[in-house]
Amino acid sequence: MTTLRTLKTIAQRSHATLVQDAAGAAALIVMLVVGLHLPAFV
Repeated sequence: MTTLRTLKTIAQRSHATLVQDAAGAAALIVMLVVGLHLPAFV
């Protein structure tokens, strides 16, 4: 139970940066997928 409470507290405290980190991770995944498909376009 303590671990779940700690994670919940961390998520509540860092909500703004959590959203930015998720957006950054999504952008990295998009760049990876596009980069892997580039040879198919040439």
